[in-house]
Amino acid sequence: MILEALLALALLIFIVWWTMFAGRTRGERRVDAAEADAPSGDEGPRRPQE
Repeated sequence: MILEALLALALLIFIVWWTMFAGRTRGERRVDAAEADAPSGDEGPRRPQE
């Protein structure tokens, strides 16, 4: 039973890894300078600048 559980865990980790990095040539995607400076929308309400 322990061997089956380890095999299932390994399969789960492989599927997650495969779906995270599928289609990317070198793993994580690059963040361009324009994307890094742009607000993502998760920062909450913005205060007016003075």
